[in-house]
Amino acid sequence: MQKIFADTDVVLDILTGRQPHYQFAARLFSLAERKEIRIYLCALSIVNIDYILRRQKSANFSRAVLKNLTGLTSILPVNHETIDKALASGFTDFEDAVQYHCALQNDLKILITRNLKDYKKAQISVLTPQQFLASL
Repeated sequence: MQKIFADTDVVLDILTGRQPHYQFAARLFSLAERKEIRIYLCALSIVNIDYILRRQKSANFSRAVLKNLTGLTSILPVNHETIDKALASGFTDFEDAVQYHCALQNDLKILITRNLKDYKKAQISVLTPQQFLASL
């Protein structure tokens, strides 16, 4: 089974129905539901997703969605090493740096995001959902 790391933006695309990105995120998560791929997320992503969903919808909505999400994905920890490496990485966006180093620490080779430009320094494959789906 192929293992991928999903950036927060991809998860929010499906959870908030953001167009035109929803369809690609939905296909990605559909593959995970069918156990064709395994999606990994950073613990930081869960916190950020909750914050955004509570603001856009409600706390109850967010918690229900997160329960389903955590049942479908694997959540990876953020530790001191993750933060130190992110701080030293030179990434412009700190959240992306944390997610990237979380993926690296867990030996994941593919990171899925819509923000390719934020991962210019990446030493693993960084693909949009469309690119990843086309590669299957």
